[in-house]
Amino acid sequence: MSDALDGIDAISTRTKFSYGLGALGKDFACSIVYLFLMYYYTDVAGVPAAFVGTLFLVVRMIDAVSDPVMGMIVDNTRSRFGKFRPWIVLGTVINSLALLALFSAHLFTGSQLLLFVTVTYIVWGLTYTIMDIPFWSMVPALSASREERERLVVWPRLFASIAWTIVGTYGLASIAFLGEGDEGKGFLLLSGLIIIAFVASALITFTQVKERVATQVTSERFSFGDVIAILRNNDQLASLIGCVLTFNIGTQLVGGFAIYYFSYAIGKPELFPMFALVSGIAEMLGIFIFPWLCRHLPRHFTWYIASVFALACSLVLLAGSIVAPESGVLVAVAGALLKFGGGIANGLGTVMLADVVDYGHYKTGKRSESIIFSVQTMLVKFAGAFAGFFIGVGLSLIGYVPNEIQSEATVFGLRALMIGLPVFFLIGSIWAYRQTFRLHGELHQRVSDFISKQR
Repeated sequence: MSDALDGIDAISTRTKFSYGLGALGKDFACSIVYLFLMYYYTDVAGVPAAFVGTLFLVVRMIDAVSDPVMGMIVDNTRSRFGKFRPWIVLGTVINSLALLALFSAHLFTGSQLLLFVTVTYIVWGLTYTIMDIPFWSMVPALSASREERERLVVWPRLFASIAWTIVGTYGLASIAFLGEGDEGKGFLLLSGLIIIAFVASALITFTQVKERVATQVTSERFSFGDVIAILRNNDQLASLIGCVLTFNIGTQLVGGFAIYYFSYAIGKPELFPMFALVSGIAEMLGIFIFPWLCRHLPRHFTWYIASVFALACSLVLLAGSIVAPESGVLVAVAGALLKFGGGIANGLGTVMLADVVDYGHYKTGKRSESIIFSVQTMLVKFAGAFAGFFIGVGLSLIGYVPNEIQSEATVFGLRALMIGLPVFFLIGSIWAYRQTFRLHGELHQRVSDFISKQR
Protein backbone atom coordinates (compact mmCIF):
# COMPACT_ATOMS: atom_id res chain seq x y z
CA MET A 1 0.00 0.00 0.00
CA SER A 2 2.78 2.41 0.96
CA ASP A 3 4.80 1.67 -2.19
CA ALA A 4 1.72 2.17 -4.33
CA LEU A 5 1.01 5.48 -2.74
CA ASP A 6 4.63 6.57 -3.16
CA GLY A 7 4.38 5.84 -6.86
CA ILE A 8 1.16 7.81 -7.14
CA ASP A 9 2.56 10.72 -5.16
CA ALA A 10 5.93 10.96 -6.94
CA ILE A 11 6.39 14.44 -8.41
CA SER A 12 8.30 14.81 -11.68
CA THR A 13 11.57 16.72 -11.79
CA ARG A 14 10.04 19.04 -14.38
CA THR A 15 7.25 19.97 -11.99
CA LYS A 16 9.68 20.53 -9.12
CA PHE A 17 11.95 22.69 -11.27
CA SER A 18 9.03 24.75 -12.57
CA TYR A 19 7.71 25.22 -9.05
CA GLY A 20 11.18 26.34 -7.99
CA LEU A 21 11.32 28.90 -10.80
CA GLY A 22 8.02 30.28 -9.55
CA ALA A 23 9.66 30.95 -6.17
CA LEU A 24 12.68 32.55 -7.87
CA GLY A 25 10.67 35.39 -9.41
CA LYS A 26 8.38 35.69 -6.42
CA ASP A 27 11.27 36.08 -4.02
CA PHE A 28 13.12 38.49 -6.27
CA ALA A 29 10.07 40.70 -5.81
CA CYS A 30 9.73 40.30 -2.04
CA SER A 31 13.44 40.22 -1.10
CA ILE A 32 14.02 43.78 -2.28
CA VAL A 33 11.19 44.83 0.03
CA TYR A 34 12.29 42.90 3.10
CA LEU A 35 15.99 43.66 2.63
CA PHE A 36 15.95 47.29 1.56
CA LEU A 37 12.56 48.96 2.07
CA MET A 38 13.42 50.22 5.56
CA TYR A 39 16.72 51.63 4.26
CA TYR A 40 14.99 53.08 1.18
CA TYR A 41 12.36 54.81 3.31
CA THR A 42 14.77 56.23 5.93
CA ASP A 43 17.89 57.05 3.90
CA VAL A 44 16.54 57.66 0.38
CA ALA A 45 12.95 58.89 0.71
CA GLY A 46 13.54 60.63 4.06
CA VAL A 47 10.76 59.01 6.10
CA PRO A 48 11.34 59.09 9.90
CA ALA A 49 12.48 55.67 11.18
CA ALA A 50 9.88 55.56 13.97
CA PHE A 51 7.09 56.25 11.46
CA VAL A 52 8.31 53.42 9.22
CA GLY A 53 8.58 50.93 12.07
CA THR A 54 5.11 51.77 13.35
CA LEU A 55 3.65 51.60 9.84
CA PHE A 56 5.13 48.15 9.28
CA LEU A 57 3.50 46.83 12.43
CA VAL A 58 0.11 48.57 12.24
CA VAL A 59 -0.51 47.65 8.61
CA ARG A 60 0.01 43.99 9.41
CA MET A 61 -3.14 44.06 11.53
CA ILE A 62 -4.99 44.21 8.22
CA ASP A 63 -3.34 40.96 7.17
CA ALA A 64 -4.72 39.19 10.23
CA VAL A 65 -8.08 39.43 8.44
CA SER A 66 -7.16 39.66 4.74
CA ASP A 67 -4.83 36.66 4.56
CA PRO A 68 -7.30 34.05 5.95
CA VAL A 69 -10.05 35.60 3.80
CA MET A 70 -7.84 35.21 0.73
CA GLY A 71 -7.24 31.61 1.77
CA MET A 72 -11.00 31.09 1.91
CA ILE A 73 -11.40 32.64 -1.55
CA VAL A 74 -8.75 30.36 -3.02
CA ASP A 75 -10.21 27.24 -1.38
CA ASN A 76 -13.62 28.19 -2.77
CA THR A 77 -12.26 28.69 -6.30
CA ARG A 78 -13.36 26.21 -8.96
CA SER A 79 -11.91 26.61 -12.45
CA ARG A 80 -10.54 24.45 -15.25
CA PHE A 81 -7.06 25.65 -14.20
CA GLY A 82 -7.56 24.51 -10.60
CA LYS A 83 -7.98 26.75 -7.59
CA PHE A 84 -4.39 27.97 -7.16
CA ARG A 85 -2.87 28.89 -10.51
CA PRO A 86 -5.29 31.61 -11.67
CA TRP A 87 -4.68 33.57 -8.47
CA ILE A 88 -0.90 33.20 -8.80
CA VAL A 89 -0.94 34.95 -12.18
CA LEU A 90 -3.49 37.61 -11.22
CA GLY A 91 -1.73 38.36 -7.93
CA THR A 92 1.65 38.60 -9.64
CA VAL A 93 0.46 41.21 -12.13
CA ILE A 94 -1.23 43.37 -9.48
CA ASN A 95 1.63 43.01 -7.00
CA SER A 96 4.11 44.03 -9.71
CA LEU A 97 2.31 47.36 -10.08
CA ALA A 98 2.28 47.79 -6.31
CA LEU A 99 6.03 47.09 -6.14
CA LEU A 100 6.71 49.79 -8.70
CA ALA A 101 4.62 52.25 -6.69
CA LEU A 102 6.36 51.23 -3.46
CA PHE A 103 9.74 52.42 -4.74
CA SER A 104 8.37 55.67 -6.15
CA ALA A 105 8.08 57.24 -2.68
CA HIS A 106 11.22 59.36 -3.18
CA LEU A 107 9.27 61.43 -5.73
CA PHE A 108 7.13 62.87 -2.90
CA THR A 109 7.86 65.08 0.09
CA GLY A 110 6.23 66.24 3.34
CA SER A 111 2.76 65.05 4.23
CA GLN A 112 2.26 63.74 0.69
CA LEU A 113 5.22 61.44 1.21
CA LEU A 114 3.81 59.98 4.42
CA LEU A 115 0.38 59.46 2.85
CA PHE A 116 1.86 57.87 -0.27
CA VAL A 117 4.07 55.56 1.76
CA THR A 118 1.13 54.45 3.90
CA VAL A 119 -1.23 53.75 1.00
CA THR A 120 1.29 51.98 -1.24
CA TYR A 121 2.58 49.80 1.59
CA ILE A 122 -0.97 48.70 2.44
CA VAL A 123 -1.67 47.94 -1.22
CA TRP A 124 1.60 46.03 -1.60
CA GLY A 125 0.77 43.82 1.40
CA LEU A 126 -2.74 43.06 0.18
CA THR A 127 -1.65 42.21 -3.38
CA TYR A 128 1.27 40.09 -2.14
CA THR A 129 -1.33 38.01 -0.32
CA ILE A 130 -3.23 37.33 -3.55
CA MET A 131 -0.15 35.74 -5.10
CA ASP A 132 1.74 34.15 -2.21
CA ILE A 133 -1.04 32.20 -0.50
CA PRO A 134 -2.04 30.11 -3.54
CA PHE A 135 1.62 29.53 -4.43
CA TRP A 136 2.54 27.84 -1.15
CA SER A 137 -0.89 26.24 -0.76
CA MET A 138 -0.05 23.97 -3.68
CA VAL A 139 2.43 21.91 -1.60
CA PRO A 140 -0.10 19.53 0.02
CA ALA A 141 -2.06 19.48 -3.24
CA LEU A 142 0.91 18.13 -5.21
CA SER A 143 1.55 15.06 -3.06
CA ALA A 144 0.13 13.37 0.03
CA SER A 145 3.48 11.75 0.85
CA ARG A 146 5.47 13.45 3.62
CA GLU A 147 8.76 12.26 2.10
CA GLU A 148 7.84 13.58 -1.34
CA ARG A 149 6.82 16.92 0.17
CA GLU A 150 10.20 17.09 1.92
CA ARG A 151 11.91 16.59 -1.43
CA LEU A 152 9.57 19.02 -3.17
CA VAL A 153 10.02 22.00 -0.85
CA VAL A 154 13.77 21.91 -1.43
CA TRP A 155 13.18 23.32 -4.91
CA PRO A 156 11.16 26.48 -4.16
CA ARG A 157 13.16 27.14 -1.00
CA LEU A 158 16.44 26.74 -2.91
CA PHE A 159 15.36 29.08 -5.71
CA ALA A 160 14.01 31.54 -3.15
CA SER A 161 17.40 31.52 -1.43
CA ILE A 162 19.10 32.18 -4.76
CA ALA A 163 16.85 35.20 -5.27
CA TRP A 164 17.57 36.59 -1.78
CA THR A 165 21.29 35.97 -2.21
CA ILE A 166 21.45 37.78 -5.55
CA VAL A 167 19.43 40.76 -4.33
CA GLY A 168 21.30 40.95 -1.02
CA THR A 169 24.73 40.64 -2.62
CA TYR A 170 24.31 42.76 -5.72
CA GLY A 171 21.26 44.89 -4.89
CA LEU A 172 23.06 48.00 -3.65
CA ALA A 173 25.65 47.80 -6.44
CA SER A 174 22.88 47.43 -9.04
CA ILE A 175 21.01 50.38 -7.56
CA ALA A 176 24.13 52.53 -7.73
CA PHE A 177 24.81 51.46 -11.33
CA LEU A 178 21.24 51.91 -12.57
CA GLY A 179 20.70 55.17 -10.72
CA GLU A 180 24.07 56.68 -11.73
CA GLY A 181 24.38 58.26 -8.30
CA ASP A 182 20.62 58.71 -7.76
CA GLU A 183 19.55 55.92 -5.37
CA GLY A 184 15.85 56.68 -5.81
CA LYS A 185 16.12 56.21 -9.56
CA GLY A 186 18.21 53.08 -9.01
CA PHE A 187 15.60 51.48 -6.75
CA LEU A 188 12.84 52.26 -9.24
CA LEU A 189 14.72 50.81 -12.24
CA LEU A 190 15.78 47.69 -10.33
CA SER A 191 12.14 47.14 -9.37
CA GLY A 192 11.22 47.27 -13.05
CA LEU A 193 13.79 44.62 -13.94
CA ILE A 194 12.63 42.39 -11.09
CA ILE A 195 9.04 42.63 -12.29
CA ILE A 196 10.01 41.08 -15.64
CA ALA A 197 11.40 38.00 -13.88
CA PHE A 198 8.42 37.99 -11.50
CA VAL A 199 5.81 37.78 -14.26
CA ALA A 200 7.80 35.26 -16.32
CA SER A 201 8.17 32.90 -13.35
CA ALA A 202 4.45 33.08 -12.56
CA LEU A 203 3.62 32.06 -16.12
CA ILE A 204 5.98 29.08 -15.84
CA THR A 205 4.24 27.95 -12.65
CA PHE A 206 0.84 28.44 -14.26
CA THR A 207 1.64 26.28 -17.28
CA GLN A 208 3.82 23.57 -15.70
CA VAL A 209 2.60 22.93 -12.12
CA LYS A 210 -0.77 21.25 -11.60
CA GLU A 211 -2.48 20.12 -8.40
CA ARG A 212 -3.37 16.46 -7.91
CA VAL A 213 -4.33 15.64 -4.33
CA ALA A 214 -6.87 18.39 -3.61
CA THR A 215 -9.12 17.50 -6.51
CA GLN A 216 -9.48 14.00 -5.07
CA VAL A 217 -10.45 14.94 -1.53
CA THR A 218 -11.93 18.41 -1.54
CA SER A 219 -15.37 19.46 -2.76
CA GLU A 220 -16.85 21.56 0.04
CA ARG A 221 -16.93 25.35 0.05
CA PHE A 222 -16.00 27.49 3.02
CA SER A 223 -17.75 30.36 4.75
CA PHE A 224 -16.06 32.99 6.88
CA GLY A 225 -17.34 31.11 9.94
CA ASP A 226 -15.55 28.00 8.65
CA VAL A 227 -12.34 30.01 8.39
CA ILE A 228 -12.59 31.12 12.01
CA ALA A 229 -13.37 27.58 13.16
CA ILE A 230 -10.51 26.04 11.15
CA LEU A 231 -7.96 28.48 12.54
CA ARG A 232 -9.32 28.35 16.10
CA ASN A 233 -9.69 24.57 16.42
CA ASN A 234 -6.34 23.53 14.94
CA ASP A 235 -4.06 23.51 17.99
CA GLN A 236 -1.01 22.45 15.97
CA LEU A 237 -1.48 25.45 13.70
CA ALA A 238 -1.33 27.71 16.75
CA SER A 239 1.83 25.92 17.87
CA LEU A 240 3.46 26.32 14.47
CA ILE A 241 2.59 30.03 14.46
CA GLY A 242 4.44 30.49 17.74
CA CYS A 243 7.52 28.54 16.60
CA VAL A 244 7.88 30.06 13.14
CA LEU A 245 6.96 33.63 14.02
CA THR A 246 9.51 33.96 16.82
CA PHE A 247 12.22 32.25 14.76
CA ASN A 248 11.64 34.51 11.75
CA ILE A 249 11.54 37.68 13.85
CA GLY A 250 14.90 36.74 15.32
CA THR A 251 16.57 36.06 11.97
CA GLN A 252 14.98 39.07 10.25
CA LEU A 253 16.21 41.38 13.01
CA VAL A 254 19.76 40.35 12.17
CA GLY A 255 19.19 40.88 8.46
CA GLY A 256 17.37 44.17 9.00
CA PHE A 257 19.95 45.72 11.30
CA ALA A 258 22.88 44.43 9.22
CA ILE A 259 23.00 47.28 6.70
CA TYR A 260 23.00 49.86 9.52
CA TYR A 261 25.39 47.82 11.67
CA PHE A 262 28.05 47.36 8.99
CA SER A 263 27.69 50.91 7.66
CA TYR A 264 27.64 52.86 10.92
CA ALA A 265 28.77 50.64 13.82
CA ILE A 266 31.69 49.05 11.99
CA GLY A 267 32.19 51.65 9.28
CA LYS A 268 32.57 49.08 6.50
CA PRO A 269 29.36 48.96 4.41
CA GLU A 270 31.10 46.63 1.94
CA LEU A 271 30.73 43.87 4.55
CA PHE A 272 26.96 43.80 3.95
CA PRO A 273 27.13 42.28 0.42
CA MET A 274 29.63 39.70 1.66
CA PHE A 275 27.38 38.89 4.63
CA ALA A 276 24.45 38.46 2.23
CA LEU A 277 26.44 36.30 -0.21
CA VAL A 278 27.81 33.89 2.39
CA SER A 279 24.44 33.80 4.15
CA GLY A 280 22.69 32.90 0.93
CA ILE A 281 25.10 30.09 0.09
CA ALA A 282 24.76 28.71 3.61
CA GLU A 283 20.95 28.89 3.38
CA MET A 284 21.04 26.85 0.17
CA LEU A 285 23.24 24.29 1.91
CA GLY A 286 20.78 24.14 4.81
CA ILE A 287 17.93 23.53 2.38
CA PHE A 288 19.87 20.75 0.63
CA ILE A 289 20.69 19.06 3.92
CA PHE A 290 17.15 19.36 5.29
CA PRO A 291 15.75 16.20 3.60
CA TRP A 292 18.83 14.24 4.71
CA LEU A 293 18.32 15.38 8.31
CA CYS A 294 14.69 14.29 8.17
CA ARG A 295 15.69 10.85 6.91
CA HIS A 296 18.44 10.23 9.45
CA LEU A 297 17.21 12.03 12.57
CA PRO A 298 13.88 12.09 14.42
CA ARG A 299 11.87 14.93 12.89
CA HIS A 300 11.41 16.79 16.18
CA PHE A 301 15.19 17.28 16.54
CA THR A 302 15.42 19.28 13.33
CA TRP A 303 13.88 22.48 14.70
CA TYR A 304 16.35 22.51 17.58
CA ILE A 305 19.24 22.14 15.15
CA ALA A 306 18.02 25.08 13.07
CA SER A 307 17.56 27.28 16.14
CA VAL A 308 20.96 26.46 17.63
CA PHE A 309 22.73 27.40 14.40
CA ALA A 310 20.85 30.72 14.26
CA LEU A 311 21.73 31.42 17.90
CA ALA A 312 25.40 30.74 17.17
CA CYS A 313 25.36 33.71 14.77
CA SER A 314 24.87 36.12 17.67
CA LEU A 315 27.66 34.47 19.65
CA VAL A 316 30.09 34.90 16.75
CA LEU A 317 29.04 38.52 16.21
CA LEU A 318 29.49 39.17 19.92
CA ALA A 319 32.98 37.65 19.90
CA GLY A 320 33.82 39.55 16.74
CA SER A 321 32.65 42.87 18.18
CA ILE A 322 35.08 42.38 21.07
CA VAL A 323 38.07 40.84 19.31
CA ALA A 324 37.95 41.98 15.68
CA PRO A 325 34.88 44.07 14.67
CA GLU A 326 36.12 44.54 11.09
CA SER A 327 36.97 40.88 10.48
CA GLY A 328 35.37 39.74 7.25
CA VAL A 329 35.98 36.12 8.22
CA LEU A 330 33.95 36.38 11.44
CA VAL A 331 31.21 38.27 9.62
CA ALA A 332 31.08 35.49 7.02
CA VAL A 333 30.95 32.79 9.68
CA ALA A 334 28.14 34.60 11.50
CA GLY A 335 26.11 34.96 8.31
CA ALA A 336 26.68 31.31 7.41
CA LEU A 337 25.49 30.09 10.81
CA LEU A 338 22.38 32.29 10.71
CA LYS A 339 21.18 31.26 7.28
CA PHE A 340 22.23 27.62 7.47
CA GLY A 341 19.81 27.36 10.37
CA GLY A 342 17.31 29.46 8.44
CA GLY A 343 17.48 27.14 5.43
CA ILE A 344 16.67 24.12 7.59
CA ALA A 345 13.85 26.02 9.31
CA ASN A 346 12.36 27.21 6.00
CA GLY A 347 12.18 23.71 4.58
CA LEU A 348 10.87 22.24 7.81
CA GLY A 349 8.32 25.01 8.37
CA THR A 350 6.70 24.44 4.97
CA VAL A 351 6.51 20.66 5.47
CA MET A 352 5.16 21.15 8.99
CA LEU A 353 2.45 23.41 7.60
CA ALA A 354 1.51 20.78 5.02
CA ASP A 355 1.26 18.29 7.89
CA VAL A 356 -0.96 20.78 9.73
CA VAL A 357 -3.30 20.79 6.70
CA ASP A 358 -3.60 17.01 7.00
CA TYR A 359 -4.08 17.30 10.77
CA GLY A 360 -6.87 19.83 10.29
CA HIS A 361 -8.54 17.46 7.81
CA TYR A 362 -8.15 14.62 10.32
CA LYS A 363 -9.58 16.65 13.19
CA THR A 364 -12.39 18.61 11.50
CA GLY A 365 -13.20 16.63 8.36
CA LYS A 366 -12.55 19.72 6.22
CA ARG A 367 -9.49 20.03 3.98
CA SER A 368 -8.37 23.66 3.61
CA GLU A 369 -4.93 24.07 2.05
CA SER A 370 -5.18 27.78 1.29
CA ILE A 371 -6.80 28.80 4.56
CA ILE A 372 -4.05 27.03 6.50
CA PHE A 373 -1.27 28.21 4.20
CA SER A 374 -2.54 31.78 4.44
CA VAL A 375 -0.92 31.65 7.86
CA GLN A 376 2.51 31.17 6.24
CA THR A 377 2.09 34.33 4.18
CA MET A 378 0.84 36.16 7.24
CA LEU A 379 3.78 34.91 9.31
CA VAL A 380 6.33 36.14 6.76
CA LYS A 381 4.73 39.57 6.74
CA PHE A 382 4.21 39.72 10.50
CA ALA A 383 7.81 38.69 11.14
CA GLY A 384 8.97 41.43 8.78
CA ALA A 385 6.58 43.88 10.41
CA PHE A 386 7.68 43.12 13.96
CA ALA A 387 11.33 43.19 12.92
CA GLY A 388 10.75 46.47 11.10
CA PHE A 389 8.96 47.90 14.13
CA PHE A 390 11.81 46.97 16.46
CA ILE A 391 14.36 48.30 13.98
CA GLY A 392 12.54 51.58 13.41
CA VAL A 393 11.81 52.24 17.07
CA GLY A 394 15.25 50.98 18.07
CA LEU A 395 17.01 53.32 15.66
CA SER A 396 15.01 56.24 17.01
CA LEU A 397 15.70 55.34 20.64
CA ILE A 398 19.47 55.12 20.13
CA GLY A 399 19.56 58.46 18.30
CA TYR A 400 20.31 57.22 14.77
CA VAL A 401 20.67 60.00 12.16
CA PRO A 402 20.64 58.93 8.48
CA ASN A 403 23.75 59.61 6.38
CA GLU A 404 25.72 61.00 9.34
CA ILE A 405 28.56 59.81 11.56
CA GLN A 406 26.89 58.24 14.60
CA SER A 407 27.70 58.97 18.25
CA GLU A 408 29.39 56.38 20.45
CA ALA A 409 26.11 55.75 22.25
CA THR A 410 24.36 55.11 18.94
CA VAL A 411 27.09 52.74 17.80
CA PHE A 412 26.82 50.83 21.08
CA GLY A 413 23.05 50.68 20.62
CA LEU A 414 23.43 49.29 17.10
CA ARG A 415 25.70 46.55 18.42
CA ALA A 416 23.26 45.68 21.21
CA LEU A 417 20.26 45.58 18.88
CA MET A 418 22.04 43.60 16.15
CA ILE A 419 23.57 41.01 18.47
CA GLY A 420 21.38 40.77 21.57
CA LEU A 421 17.75 41.28 20.56
CA PRO A 422 17.49 38.31 18.14
CA VAL A 423 18.61 35.89 20.88
CA PHE A 424 15.44 36.57 22.88
CA PHE A 425 13.19 35.53 19.99
CA LEU A 426 15.21 32.47 18.98
CA ILE A 427 15.10 31.10 22.51
CA GLY A 428 11.36 31.77 22.51
CA SER A 429 11.04 29.70 19.33
CA ILE A 430 12.78 26.73 20.95
CA TRP A 431 10.52 26.98 23.99
CA ALA A 432 7.33 27.18 21.89
CA TYR A 433 8.30 24.13 19.83
CA ARG A 434 9.28 22.05 22.83
CA GLN A 435 6.13 22.85 24.78
CA THR A 436 3.43 22.73 22.12
CA PHE A 437 4.26 20.98 18.83
CA ARG A 438 3.13 17.33 18.82
CA LEU A 439 2.66 16.52 15.12
CA HIS A 440 5.28 13.80 14.88
CA GLY A 441 5.56 10.19 15.99
CA GLU A 442 2.31 8.43 16.89
CA LEU A 443 0.00 11.40 16.21
CA HIS A 444 1.48 11.98 12.77
CA GLN A 445 1.08 8.28 11.95
CA ARG A 446 -2.61 8.40 12.86
CA VAL A 447 -3.07 11.44 10.62
CA SER A 448 -1.21 9.76 7.73
CA ASP A 449 -3.36 6.62 8.04
CA PHE A 450 -6.50 8.78 7.98
CA ILE A 451 -5.39 10.64 4.84
CA SER A 452 -4.53 7.36 3.09
CA LYS A 453 -8.01 5.99 3.83
CA GLN A 454 -9.64 9.19 2.56
CA ARG A 455 -7.81 8.83 -0.74
